[in-house]
Amino acid sequence: MHITIINDCRDNNVVNRQITRTASIFNTSVNVVGIKTDLEAAGNLIDTIDAMGEASGIVLVNVAPRSKEAWWLNTTQKQNIKNHEDKNKNGTAFAHFYYKNILIISTISGLTLSLVKKFRLITEINVIDIPKTLEKTVKAKLISKNLANQIKNSQFRSFDFLPRAAKWITEDQKLISSRKIKINTIPDAPKSIWWIDNFGNCKTTLLKEDINIKNKVVKTKKGEISFVPRLADVGERKAAMIQGSSGFGDKRFLEIVVQGGNAAKILTLYPGDKIL
Repeated sequence: MHITIINDCRDNNVVNRQITRTASIFNTSVNVVGIKTDLEAAGNLIDTIDAMGEASGIVLVNVAPRSKEAWWLNTTQKQNIKNHEDKNKNGTAFAHFYYKNILIISTISGLTLSLVKKFRLITEINVIDIPKTLEKTVKAKLISKNLANQIKNSQFRSFDFLPRAAKWITEDQKLISSRKIKINTIPDAPKSIWWIDNFGNCKTTLLKEDINIKNKVVKTKKGEISFVPRLADVGERKAAMIQGSSGFGDKRFLEIVVQGGNAAKILTLYPGDKIL
């Protein structure tokens, strides 16, 4: 089993602490993906689930919502998240769910689960009541009352709570106090860039079915861009939209690239920029 942590706490000190604690609890390999925004977390979560395939694994996601679209879409959704926050009283709520053999525990505010929703991987999530869960684990003599109080008030819950919660779920889900909400209460993913790689290629939330290709051209907020299926077929120093490597199954995110150049710099693109 492998564990991936996706977290906006990404400096060397906190990365080391998260890896060390999680590896110590599970005695398995752990890696960390450092991200800045909830939309970056959303894309990396899809890529991680896709990479794990049929294997058993755990993904721990923690990010504060920072995207402009990070607010719930209607009054009902706002009330849902307010209810979750009121129960936890210490930051955004966490939820857990399984996709096949992969356990995912994630913060739920903002766009973090928007691409899980887009790919229809699940229909509902289990929102964790942290105080009640800690009461259960104290009663089961898994932790002390002092440690439970420390976890409940921690400013670093992805270190103090998430690895332990993953362990409790894998051993006995009854230790976790939670309630179900439908995935449709999560906001839709915007038609935006979610990641820029080290080559300057811009990964978008778009699939081929999301765009209108006319005369091999796509109209975007950055003007008309040629659509070319493969990077190898893009002309030298030319910009194009291609089908990239990220995504899930046979559905791959579209990318904006410049053959032999840095698309992000040349076209002035940033994570979160809307494309359509």
